[in-house]
Amino acid sequence: MQRRVITAVLGAAALGGVVALNACTPQRSALEQVLNSGELRVYTRYAPTTYYQSPEGPAGLEYELARSFADRLGVRLKLVVAENLEEIFAGLRKGRADLAAAGLTVTDQHQQHIRFAPAYQSITQQLIYRHNSTPRPRNLDELDQGHIEVVADSSHAEQLRQLQESHADLQWHENARTDSTELLTLVAENIVDYTVADSNEMAVNRRYFPELRIAFDISDPKNLAWAMPQSEDTSLYNEVEHFFEGLRESGELTHLIKQHYEYVRNYNYFSTPVFMHHVRSRMPNYRRLFKAAADQTGLDWRLIAAVSYQESHWDPLAVSPTGVRGLMMLTNRTASQLGVLDRTDPEESVQGGARYLQGLHKKFDAIPEDDRMWFSLAAYNVGFGHVRDVQKITRQRGGNPKKWTDVKANLPLLTQPKWYRQTRYGYARGNEPVKYVDNIRSYYDILRWHIRQDSPAPGNTLNSILAYSSPVL
Repeated sequence: MQRRVITAVLGAAALGGVVALNACTPQRSALEQVLNSGELRVYTRYAPTTYYQSPEGPAGLEYELARSFADRLGVRLKLVVAENLEEIFAGLRKGRADLAAAGLTVTDQHQQHIRFAPAYQSITQQLIYRHNSTPRPRNLDELDQGHIEVVADSSHAEQLRQLQESHADLQWHENARTDSTELLTLVAENIVDYTVADSNEMAVNRRYFPELRIAFDISDPKNLAWAMPQSEDTSLYNEVEHFFEGLRESGELTHLIKQHYEYVRNYNYFSTPVFMHHVRSRMPNYRRLFKAAADQTGLDWRLIAAVSYQESHWDPLAVSPTGVRGLMMLTNRTASQLGVLDRTDPEESVQGGARYLQGLHKKFDAIPEDDRMWFSLAAYNVGFGHVRDVQKITRQRGGNPKKWTDVKANLPLLTQPKWYRQTRYGYARGNEPVKYVDNIRSYYDILRWHIRQDSPAPGNTLNSILAYSSPVL
């Protein structure tokens, strides 16, 4: 990552004047300094569990939390993307940022130098190995001198040092030049025998590395939290504490964690090798069509490709028991409305399906952008009317009809007479759109991982290849 640093050089007289002025000026509290500057400076790291650029803009659990906190304070959010842990901790000690939101584990070693805010998530540390090439160890004594590699100065290394007290033969190598996702790659490529990853990190990354398996947990549950400089001034810390208290009481914290992890947990990891085989063997035949449809609709071509794979596995002659057919599995009625004359024609099908998805997306204009596409995909599967019915059920049951996680939880109720008899459109197999959306989100994530976005969608200046580099947790 390239970073431009601008340094201002002050002469001795000017510096003395600054010191004298500061001596006469009352020191503002940390909170006052943030409010006065109009910005909140936050260290983070590029990772699918923290912060990345999506086609819709900045995304990630830590990003959303930091953005919400900045909004609460009424200031701008300024993200400082760090290269490694040392940069984050050293920068906090030197006052280069107000806090760090980077998926950091609360450890005894870190607490000697850093103040941690209230925990927002719990994880375990897991030993990771490659299936079919490395035997699965069931405990630390069965490692048989296998090569363990972890990120230097990480909480993983700290945990191994603690375990070494009771397992004297335990050995590992600390790599100062890589991050935990790169280490997962080395294990997947059979270069390293074992590494350690956090449970949330593994849940997200396992889709990209289907060869990897979890041997066992090497730690009890540990907390993730924001980090702040150690100081007698607690003004900003108190605001962070109140912020997380409010998120817990309102249920928003639970909603955000579900939004970022639930669909990943529902994914069938064992289908990834088949999907990647089709990416190599079938998708090249239709990639041009996906890109052309993206140019016309403004959708990401990889999203269109993910929908098409979920619908037909990229088989233009696919036919379902209900009579929908083609790459995008259009019904006769929908095809007619879209002007598609031959549903088995790949170009017509892709163009028609993309326009149909775009139209659904426009219909959900009242839904916040973070959730809007998931509503649109559910409607593509089960129908716009049924999704609107479930929004009403969600409101009736005290949920938020504009949040995908709340609506998703109520979609299966469309199979129950008690609920579907109250709706306009009646019965539907409500479990199907839940799995449908989860699968597409995972296929889309995998395509974004493996394939660079060649050009941004019209009106979208964020060319969003995701530089996935998981945080050292």
